[in-house]
Amino acid sequence: MSDYSIETTSPSVSAPAPSPSAVSRATRGTMALFFANGATFATWGVHIPTIKARFGLSDAMLSLAMLAVAGGAILVMGPVGRWVGKMGSARASMLGGVAFACMTLVILAMPSFALLLPALLVFGMANAMFDVGMNAQAATVEASRSTRPVMSALHGMFSLGGMIGAAFGGLMLSLQVPPLLHTALIAAMTAAVALGTRRGLLADHPVLPTADHHKDHATRGLWLLGLMAFLGLVGEGAMYDWTTVYMREVAEAPLAWISFGYAAFSGGMACGRFGGDRLRARFGDARTLTGSAWLGFAGIALAIAVPWPLAALIGFSLMGLGAANMVPIFFVAASRLPGVTAAEAIARVARFAYVGLLLGPVMIGGVAHLASLRIGIAVVALTMGYIALFGARSVRRYLTT
Repeated sequence: MSDYSIETTSPSVSAPAPSPSAVSRATRGTMALFFANGATFATWGVHIPTIKARFGLSDAMLSLAMLAVAGGAILVMGPVGRWVGKMGSARASMLGGVAFACMTLVILAMPSFALLLPALLVFGMANAMFDVGMNAQAATVEASRSTRPVMSALHGMFSLGGMIGAAFGGLMLSLQVPPLLHTALIAAMTAAVALGTRRGLLADHPVLPTADHHKDHATRGLWLLGLMAFLGLVGEGAMYDWTTVYMREVAEAPLAWISFGYAAFSGGMACGRFGGDRLRARFGDARTLTGSAWLGFAGIALAIAVPWPLAALIGFSLMGLGAANMVPIFFVAASRLPGVTAAEAIARVARFAYVGLLLGPVMIGGVAHLASLRIGIAVVALTMGYIALFGARSVRRYLTT
């Protein structure tokens, strides 16, 4: 078993280790789950304007709809973690995937905004079920591998799924395919993946009883990892919502370049995740986290210091590369903590991450309103700088070195 195996949850497990072929099959299945999750969530994003136009929503009402999705996920993260721990990540991934697929179809079928809001709340809850289940399975897969880690590549499949899902959605819109038919196709794909991969996934490692001081160690670790995840996702959320505005209003980019800011960040994220496991295997999680944070800091600093279109695009790409492996590292570290199931640990850290993703754009918007958008974006540089200087040091004991 490699240095990246998750040992602390089951230091003396007597169950036989899965065969290399079983681990390989589970790796492919988990990649399919991450891809399907990304493509499905992108489909919701593609049809946000569709929903706005159908119900004649103002920007404020549309924000409320998007808040319902994040709010649903945050509300159930705790119960979902315990549920996945009891159910097992393989079965939970299947059930969560099917539920997420069904709710994707339901939200486009809602006849009124009053019914849409609770549907979006449940959509967010279903996403949390799927998200925690597949990440817990990913932790089990990485623990069972004798070669290099795989968590970053799995999250890269989510990014790839999002890019392809968005591109497919754009094609469907250009062909004037009815939104309900489009979402039915995506929902069918996601449900098929969830059901089809179930038999190939691995059984979770059992959690053995631990001493009280180990439980205290796990509790401290979850709080610290959650704080770092919050800070990391503040920056990621800001990039998703503010890059286009920054390109238009600060960098004064040509109209054709405005959307490239988001594309540059997303492309950096995808490349960073597919290359992240090699970095983790060579340098360890602690040094990879520190280097990633400095890379994100440098990218935002460049975009702020040189507010020209090309410099901003390079800066956003560097930020994407820097942010790419933070969540995978935090999730793997959480899954190693003793005395708690990987699912419950990941869910606790994910709750902090969701809050950061939700509050990040709001924080940047508030600072931009009081000062300027350049200063608002500087908040992202501060969060990256803090992780680089203090974050990796504070959670080093939970990371591979």
